[in-house]
This record gives sequence, C-alpha cells and structure tokens, in this order.
Amino acid sequence: MKLIGMLDSPYVRRVAISLQLLGLRFEHQSLSVFSTFEQFQKINSVVKAPSLVCDDGEVLMDSTLILEFAEALVAPRKSLMPTDLTERQHALHAIGLALAACEKSVQIVYERNLRPAEKLHEPWVTRVTGQLLAAYAALESELTRRPLEFSSAHINQAGISTAVAWQFTQQMLPEIVSAENYPALREFSIRTEALPAFIAAPHGASTYHDAN
Repeated sequence: MKLIGMLDSPYVRRVAISLQLLGLRFEHQSLSVFSTFEQFQKINSVVKAPSLVCDDGEVLMDSTLILEFAEALVAPRKSLMPTDLTERQHALHAIGLALAACEKSVQIVYERNLRPAEKLHEPWVTRVTGQLLAAYAALESELTRRPLEFSSAHINQAGISTAVAWQFTQQMLPEIVSAENYPALREFSIRTEALPAFIAAPHGASTYHDAN
C-alpha cells in the first residue's frame, strides 16, 4: 500500500500513525495538493489527501474510510476501536470532537492563507473560531473526566485522533487555542508525541520511513 499526502495534514498523519499501530506496512509519498497538484492528480484525479493506493492499484480517500479499510485488513487480530459498545460510543464521541477540531482548524488556515485579505469574511472566521474552541473545550473536559490511553499497546483511535488534531492546531493556530488553557490536552500530547508511531510520522513536510 502507498499513502499519498503530506504529514502537515492531520488527516494524512492520522492514517500514517494508525497504519503503524495496526501493524500494516506501507510506503508514504509526501505530495502536496497545492505545490504538486499535477503529480498528485496522476495518482488520484480528485486530488484529495489522504489517498491510499491499495495493493491492487485501487485508490481510497478520506481518512475515516481508509481507516475502516485498514481495520478490516487486520480484523479480528487487532483493532484501534473498542469492542465494548459503551466504550465504542465514548470513543466515537471523542473522535467526532477531534475531527471537528481538525475541520475548523483547516478552515481557519485556508481562510487566512488562501483568501485575499480584502476578501476575508470576519463573521465566518468568528463563527468557525467559536466552533473550534467549543470542540477543544469538550475534548479537555472529556480527557479530564475519562483519561485516554497513551501507550503504544493501548492507545486507540480516539487517542490518536485527539493527539493529531491538537498537534495540528498547536502548529498552525497556537494564538487561537492557547495550550495553557488546556492542561489535560497539553500533557496528553506530550506523552503521545513521544510514541514511536508518532515520531516516525511527525507533523510537517517529511516522509514517513519504517524504522524496522
């Protein structure tokens, strides 16, 4: 399998970390949907990151759908989702908040970096910022009330998605989401970013390389 997309995308990074923790081997090609658009287009005409080129050449996209496929590949041997229904519900709740935080962070980054200054729509930015802060407030509360596992052996998709979302926002929008206001998320991030799977796929323009 080959994962296409840059690790500065929380969605690409989420997949890269998850595939490692599921024990699935893959190659990574760090292509940008902006600077290498035409090269990306030759792999996936939709030019959507992440894209996963399967062993038979078929291309999957959208991090959640890619991870659904990855889970099916290793089932029932391993999973990053709880089997207990109540625990799975809690995990899905946290994942939803983390993905909302990713989405709102990306929207603000795009608004700032892609739209001309004179075209910025401040009411929209204010609304999205409020949604972003609400997502992190809820995640902070969840993490305080029900701590997530942070070891390589026990971290699940809720923990991966939360950690990746937080790191992305801190890299891109630290002045909006101040780390000092979210001590539980800050501590969780420190612990998860020290895990081998996270170190092998750091936020940024680098390419994942299997350490084994």
